[in-house]
Amino acid sequence: MLLRADVLGHRLIDVESAHLIKAADLELEQQDGDWVVTGVDTHRQSRWLFGSRHADHGPRTFREWAKFEPLIGHTGSALLRGPFARIRRLKPAQIADLIEDASKEEETEILGQVHADPELEADVFEELDEDQATRLLGARTDAEIAEVLSRMRADDAADAIAELPQQRRQPVLDLLPPGQRTKVLTLMGFNPTSAGGLMGVDFLAVACDAQVRDALDAVASSATLQPEALTSVHGIDERGRLCGVATLISLVQSDPATPLREIYDDDPVRVGADTDVVDVAVLMSDYNLITIPVVDERRKMIGIITVDDVLEVTLPDDWRRREAAQPPDAHRGDPT
Repeated sequence: MLLRADVLGHRLIDVESAHLIKAADLELEQQDGDWVVTGVDTHRQSRWLFGSRHADHGPRTFREWAKFEPLIGHTGSALLRGPFARIRRLKPAQIADLIEDASKEEETEILGQVHADPELEADVFEELDEDQATRLLGARTDAEIAEVLSRMRADDAADAIAELPQQRRQPVLDLLPPGQRTKVLTLMGFNPTSAGGLMGVDFLAVACDAQVRDALDAVASSATLQPEALTSVHGIDERGRLCGVATLISLVQSDPATPLREIYDDDPVRVGADTDVVDVAVLMSDYNLITIPVVDERRKMIGIITVDDVLEVTLPDDWRRREAAQPPDAHRGDPT
């Protein structure tokens, strides 16, 4: 690693705060006969390390090098630097924020490393600004796009395909796994400003005559559903009609042998696929709902809307570009 050329004056990922910062100075220590980088100063520029004859002996604030991930792009040192492991401590939304703030070179390096974990890559694309996600996907081949979309939630994948140029949509759809393709095509048939365009088609359902233990077993075995969708269990009859909705809290607090009918709400708040998203938001707010089922005119359940879906479409258009509020203990280090 060439410290002057590849690190000083370049940006690093501050893993603790999930921000891109610039390395103004470095601290080296001799350990077992080798010189090792141990600290980074991100606040001020040292004239000594940048080549001046006059060293700046003012106070410096160095932070531990292990708390940073360098964005170097120096292929000669790639093997020595090892895997891009620290960034995987971050949440997908934090990585998406980093990509949105990155230069083209930094963006390429972050995406290249995230690509090594396909599930993480799909999660990051779900969190990216719509325009940026479209640009990044558009630069890939149809097969590469389909590979990412196959791991995304069907509603997010449908939105991503709808943003592709018309001539690329069908080829990408044809490359999706059959199950994902069916879900995506179903969702693309709804108005994006309606409940149908907002819903996900994966939800947790058990038979109406099930017991509480059956519902809890279903929750425990549903590893592929998003956590928000697991907060409600839907009783469904043999025709797929919604009998009732039980919250996870009510299930946990009930005797496992209790029939589900005794604890579920048999007249739950529900919406049709053509319900406007603003009306959905009002209902969820009025009734303090985390999820709301979407049904057809025969009360057959066709999807579910989660509170995070509603927030995403009702917040201001530039909400992703706002600086996230830091918790009060954000800079205290690891709890002891």
